[in-house]
Amino acid sequence: MGLLKEIISKKNKSLKPIWLMRQAGRYLPEFREIRKRNLDFIKLCLDIKKVKQITLQPIKRYDLDAAIIFSDILMVPYGLGQKVVFKKNFGPQLGSINLNDIKNQPEKKFLKNLEPVYKSMGMIKKDKTIKKKDLIGFVGGPWTILLYMLNKSSPKKNLRKVLSDRSLIIDMIRYVNHFIQLHIYKQIKSGANIIQIFDSWAGLVKEKNLQDFVYEPTKKLVKLTRSLNTPCICFPRNIKNYPEYTQIVNPDVISIDYNVDPRKILKKIEIPIQGGMDPKVLLTNKKNLEKTTNYYLDVFKNHPYIFNLGHGVLPQTDPSMVEYLIKIVRKFNDRASKN
Repeated sequence: MGLLKEIISKKNKSLKPIWLMRQAGRYLPEFREIRKRNLDFIKLCLDIKKVKQITLQPIKRYDLDAAIIFSDILMVPYGLGQKVVFKKNFGPQLGSINLNDIKNQPEKKFLKNLEPVYKSMGMIKKDKTIKKKDLIGFVGGPWTILLYMLNKSSPKKNLRKVLSDRSLIIDMIRYVNHFIQLHIYKQIKSGANIIQIFDSWAGLVKEKNLQDFVYEPTKKLVKLTRSLNTPCICFPRNIKNYPEYTQIVNPDVISIDYNVDPRKILKKIEIPIQGGMDPKVLLTNKKNLEKTTNYYLDVFKNHPYIFNLGHGVLPQTDPSMVEYLIKIVRKFNDRASKN
């Protein structure tokens, strides 16, 4: 059992494991070297050997407490036959797809399209670099995936048009959710021993739609994950009511964004908490980084807590600042283990 799973199972409250969202990727010079020669991002996510190499880069550099598979939440639309490309300085661009495309998608075809992802996980899990560390697989939340599929780009644009047909959204969420469940199942069977659900756009949902768009669909994913004896971390970014979400969806760990006051959330949530620190802190200086990191560690010192950020590591982050961050967390753990 890795340290994350110890925290999740509440067998260890004092030590604080650390892994970072987007720890494998764009801020690391070794990743940028690979990316320079591999311009097609989806193709890179399907390259078994390179996925293994990229996933293990931050583990070899920093000895973090968990590896997270190098992949993307948009692998599900890709698996469903929707064209997905990443345009520099713009983000993802998706092709056209409709409800019938999803309804008529054979499961075997979907799984075959994503087979390299599962093979990568199997290879990573066997690698001696990981040893007893946890391997985190992940998916996008049904709401977030559907937004990308309908909007064909970041939901920051044209959102009102996308949300005009409520019945269509509910119908499509049901079908998309089925394939997300398949993706979770295959990741676990391939070696993932923790699953994180990234609902990056949960904060855009109005209260009247939360039950149908976010709570119930995500609850099904959590239930499946836990039925496979695998802990589930949920990250409903910018959602307005984390305690309500936690109570209804029932994840093993709730991951908070950087707009959340950690002291207030601590009083309202009993399950293990993850994250919270603004990734921009890593762009400041060591003094500020130490102060902010210790603030989070101190707030959660008597609560099961996984140190992480409130969003992904930013591309302009200096790797030496990540190294210093890990040293601060390790120093805290050293003190805690002696007490």
